Amino acid sequence: MSTQAPICVVAGVGNGSGTGAAAARAFANNGYSVALIARNPEHLKNIADEICANGHDAAGFPVTSYTYEHIHGAFDEIKKHWPNREIRVTVWNVAHNVRRPFLEITEQIVQDSVQTNIVAAFAFARESILAFKDLELNKHGKRGALIFTSATAAWRGNTTTSAFSAGKHGERALAQSLNKEFGPQNIHVSNVIIDGPILNGRLEKLATDKSILDNEDLRLDPASIAAGYVYIAHQDRTAWTFELDRGSARTRKVVKSAGMAPEWLVTLLVSYVRLKFN
Repeated sequence: MSTQAPICVVAGVGNGSGTGAAAARAFANNGYSVALIARNPEHLKNIADEICANGHDAAGFPVTSYTYEHIHGAFDEIKKHWPNREIRVTVWNVAHNVRRPFLEITEQIVQDSVQTNIVAAFAFARESILAFKDLELNKHGKRGALIFTSATAAWRGNTTTSAFSAGKHGERALAQSLNKEFGPQNIHVSNVIIDGPILNGRLEKLATDKSILDNEDLRLDPASIAAGYVYIAHQDRTAWTFELDRGSARTRKVVKSAGMAPEWLVTLLVSYVRLKFN
């Protein structure tokens, strides 16, 4: 096992205000060299420069699009940039999120959702598994950790999420399959459900009720989400998490929206248990 700093690859870092960039900072703070993959070279440079200015190691690897060819090329460039170093963590934080009524969904929208949420996720997962599979076990008892950023749409559809939810269901199925296939080889695959709005630049711009920006009960903090990614990557092999469901205090109370039992059924079951065992 190499004594040099391990590499964490994060795909999808946006403008630096969201989950991807927060994950990059979190792993950099934990001693990783961070490889950033995204489509905007300027954003990549800004985030990498910020991480390096704080005494850590990071570099950006821009891609024109999230195709197999470009993802494969990015991993090749990462290996050239840090020769003889080990990629130990990869984070897929890319999504094509479209919300429209079903009859407004075009074939192109469906193809775009499938290409990003499923096909590109397959390509990233393949490069990750290939990077991990021949490594020795690290101190956590794993060869590597692959983490998918997911969404509530991976569990259930909604009125305007037919295309997005179809893509996220496929991505979650991929994560489940990889977890079953490669877990026995000490490769940890995990899926993180983000249930609720994330405090990032997009929310700051689009939120009609600005109180959500200051109310910690109503939105998720990217740094808190990222802390969960580090937690997953550093779990020992006796107790791995496959799926982590993250939501703010208020989103936790919406039982029905998570695809769980309706309130009347919960009440009925509670009454039955009380009669049976009291």
